[in-house]
Amino acid sequence: MADNSFSDGVPSDSLEAAKNTSTSEKLTDQVMQNPQVLAALQERLDSVSHTPSSYIETLPKAVKRRINALKQLQVKCAHIEAKFYEEVHGLERKYAALYQPLFDKRREFVTGDVEPTDAESEWHSENEEEDKLAGDMKNKVVIAEKEAAPAEEPNPKGIPGFWFTIFRNVDMLSELVQEYDEPILKHLQDIKVRFSEPGQPMSFVLEFHFEPNDYFTNSVLTKTYKMKSEPDKADPFSFEGPEIVDCDGCTIDWKKGKNVTVKTIKKKQKHKGRGTVRTIIKQVPNDSFFNFFNPLKASGDGESLDEDSEFTLASDFEIGHFFRERIVPRAVLYFTGEAIEDDDNFEEGEEGEEEELEGDEEGEEEDDVDVNSKVSFSGRLQPVCATPLSF
Repeated sequence: MADNSFSDGVPSDSLEAAKNTSTSEKLTDQVMQNPQVLAALQERLDSVSHTPSSYIETLPKAVKRRINALKQLQVKCAHIEAKFYEEVHGLERKYAALYQPLFDKRREFVTGDVEPTDAESEWHSENEEEDKLAGDMKNKVVIAEKEAAPAEEPNPKGIPGFWFTIFRNVDMLSELVQEYDEPILKHLQDIKVRFSEPGQPMSFVLEFHFEPNDYFTNSVLTKTYKMKSEPDKADPFSFEGPEIVDCDGCTIDWKKGKNVTVKTIKKKQKHKGRGTVRTIIKQVPNDSFFNFFNPLKASGDGESLDEDSEFTLASDFEIGHFFRERIVPRAVLYFTGEAIEDDDNFEEGEEGEEEELEGDEEGEEEDDVDVNSKVSFSGRLQPVCATPLSF
């Protein structure tokens, strides 16, 4: 049989390669003649060639030298900005002292230690006419009820469950509260914010004041949030304002059998040799709001935290900031739900309300920003100085 591996002195592999090359060239010609493909390729080449980094690389050495000088100036700006935020912290401390007498009176009204005067309790609502009509109807009902069976209206002391109701109203807090936490939180009488003194490292302390109860002997539980307002030496351009970097809790002196942060379980163990079974009793961690006072520590030894730990720590920082900036200053509005309604008004629009941007605005994104400050996922606090600080 004839050998077909050669044809006219040319190896068959070479013939096959020549055919493949010819086919590839034809496909290339067809693709290059397609205007849509050419436009896409040109767009990609343009985007690659016009990136900021590639543009900087093309500049003369003398220009690069001047850009480095601008970066030196930018670092100095970051350090000045850090000093600015330190002074803002001092201003917060000053005005916190002015707010405190009002918050002390708030506590007295809530606990019932002091009864507000008629002038202090007068409030005109926006729907005053509707309230008046409703009040007239209520009075008629009350008169009819009195004629049928006279009874005294209940008059509890203070505002029962004031802070507990706030916990229940705010989703961020209610998610932390377990059913067995609720009886304890009903003993919560006040929450205060205390700022670090001048000359001390920047921080703030949340104080949770409790009346005597059957659960622990502490009258005050504290949580300290440590802050930093200085550019990172390794990445100074990332500085955007003070950030929470760590937090410390306190020891809760639980009464016997009342610690809700642990639960007791029974576990059976079988002896490998004898085959006997014994029952052991051990305590394991339990979900509870009061784990808030035993926080995860930020890693200070240079080791990075795992993803779950980073999320837990960032959530803790956000909650602490929310207490400081929103809950404590506006407690009555979170109790009535009015502050929650206001917060909801600034949420993203409902589906179907998106509007396509045109012209020069195309591609721009709008950030959701709290008018007073915001917390990044890392716990960074960024006061917006064009508006009054909330504290």
